Amino acid sequence: MRHGKIDDQAPQCVASHGRLDESATVSVTVRFLGTGDAFNTRARCHASYLVTAPSATVMLDCGPSALLAMHRDGISVETIDAVFLSHLHGDHFAGLPFLFLSWIFETPRTRPLTIVGPPGTEVRTQELFRAMYRDVSARILPFTVHYVEVTGGARIAVGAVDLLPFAVPHQPTETSLGFRLSVDGKVLLYSGDTGWTEALVTQSQGADLFICECCFYETRFDFHLDYPRIAEQRARFGCRRLVLTHIGREVLARRDEITEELASDGLVLEL
Repeated sequence: MRHGKIDDQAPQCVASHGRLDESATVSVTVRFLGTGDAFNTRARCHASYLVTAPSATVMLDCGPSALLAMHRDGISVETIDAVFLSHLHGDHFAGLPFLFLSWIFETPRTRPLTIVGPPGTEVRTQELFRAMYRDVSARILPFTVHYVEVTGGARIAVGAVDLLPFAVPHQPTETSLGFRLSVDGKVLLYSGDTGWTEALVTQSQGADLFICECCFYETRFDFHLDYPRIAEQRARFGCRRLVLTHIGREVLARRDEITEELASDGLVLEL
């Protein structure tokens, strides 16, 4: 197919911002390109996270500001091997057309790209590209895009990445996913956008890092997480480190009351 608040003493990870020290020995890094909600609260970029390992580089979600954030941090789009989409809301996948443009005009790409996402990912991505750039999207891309559509529950291999997508409660009719991925000996859990589900407890066991959405504080919904709910369940998570993201205005207004780590744009964690 074509077509924050950071604990400097937290164990096992090192936090930094901006460019990595290339002289350092790095196994797997996670770069928080965007940590905001759909409204870019307090100028935070939309959801996007870059996982860089010796054997693969993958992007978790691709919000509209993903390319901007990569330029901000001095990261080349050439590095991306695959994009994993948790769901098809604009703040999580509408950055793809800008990556396509970059790969066509600025940093020509010829090697294949894999995009993993829920059912409808291929059609929705192509429709979005056409809506935004009708003339350019009418051309054949100079690289192959392999779309892999999943509903959750079955482990798949994406290059060197072992990926387990699992369903989470976020949309009433369409599929939303969380991801547990293993690469080069490290395990990362990403909640995507979700309300409370026991799957977060199950999938967090043994994870080196759990990137968990935290959109609200005093408001409780069944399709997003709030900080008190996360705090109530924190002891049950079996992860080595928990970092909260997809931060909304309620959380930022009460950040002094939050004891868990809050991500910020540009944060880099070394696992």
